[in-house]
Amino acid sequence: MKLAVVGGGSTYTPELIDGFARLRDTLPVEELVLVDPAADRLALVGGLARRIFAKQGHPGRITTTADLDAGVEGADAVLLQLRVGGQAARDQDETWPLECGCVGQETTGAGGLAKAMRTVPVVLDIAERVRRANPDAWIIDFTNPVGIVTRALLRAGHKAVGLCNVAIGFQRKFARLLDIAPGEVHLDHVGLNHLSWELGVRLGGPDGENVLPRLLAEHGDTLAGDLRMPRQILDRLGAVPSYYLRYFYAHDEVVREQGTSPSRASQVAAMEKELLAMYGDPALDEKPELLARRGGAFYSEAAVDLAASLLGGGGSAVQVVNTYNDGTLPFLADDAVIEVQARVDGTGATPLPVPALDPMYAGLLAHVTAYEDLALEAALRGGRERVFRALLAHPLVGQYAYAETLTDRLIAHNREHFAWA
Repeated sequence: MKLAVVGGGSTYTPELIDGFARLRDTLPVEELVLVDPAADRLALVGGLARRIFAKQGHPGRITTTADLDAGVEGADAVLLQLRVGGQAARDQDETWPLECGCVGQETTGAGGLAKAMRTVPVVLDIAERVRRANPDAWIIDFTNPVGIVTRALLRAGHKAVGLCNVAIGFQRKFARLLDIAPGEVHLDHVGLNHLSWELGVRLGGPDGENVLPRLLAEHGDTLAGDLRMPRQILDRLGAVPSYYLRYFYAHDEVVREQGTSPSRASQVAAMEKELLAMYGDPALDEKPELLARRGGAFYSEAAVDLAASLLGGGGSAVQVVNTYNDGTLPFLADDAVIEVQARVDGTGATPLPVPALDPMYAGLLAHVTAYEDLALEAALRGGRERVFRALLAHPLVGQYAYAETLTDRLIAHNREHFAWA
């Protein structure tokens, strides 16, 4: 089995490598290719990756290359984890929206639109080259904004599934609080990527006992503290929202915080510099503890599970993924991409049925899905008016004066990435 990781020079990659090494019985990788144009980073990450495999006795071969076509040739699955423009572009995404009093974030709001517009054309080019190299290869997308990117891939006819670590993070957190094995926790996870709620926490499987009320009663303060939301909100919802709902539920509070603190991008850039220095140490043969603060916790377990299921291995039958709606949420179009529990096998991902949603959830999902429709059109076709329409439709922007100003700033900060600008 051959896997390729596009964006293999990312500081995330040792997390992924560690998972491949530990879970080799689930996903028996024989060849792993790390693909990245950043030669210096790739050399450091590739060296550590080989040492991790060697320490854990993994027999697989790890190679590195800047040549995308060579790297994906014959790959059974290709994982995408790239960031077009790097942390510098992310820093801009998190900064210029604040000048209009709007949240600065790399996956939602105006910054999220900028990232989508930079990313979608690049990902589609990569996907076409993967298809030429091996039409049967699966594409697993971890590149943000996952929902929009996955929709672009599926709309272009690629064999693709989107993946995020939010759900597996909640699964692991709930398992710790309940003092049970993670595999015993099944989530009623419903929403879009980075706009989701845990509406139930079931023991043993989709039809198991729902212990979410007990979790909220016994551990509500802990969960609220982790999410930086008031305990009363969780109690009134009777659900656990993803951290990203804070941008919607406490928008003005977040904007005030962001205006007085360094951007997340600047913090991550400093962390990456430290991580890369660690990766260059020939004595290091395991992922460092600092990597847990970088983000992407449990990404490796989720990625291994998904790849194994898609490739006919021993992955879990039911997983939280991003895939076509296909009637699951009847108030959304079939070709909307949603993030829910799905049955995954060699044919792809099929969402499990979802009970009728409270309008409080359904309304916001419909609103953001409408924005994602317009965002994808802007990413695929360009043009100032398409950018404006997407921003005006976003619930975190929504006012025409803001949308006009943010459109100009988005284009100005990303002109080098837009052929039409």
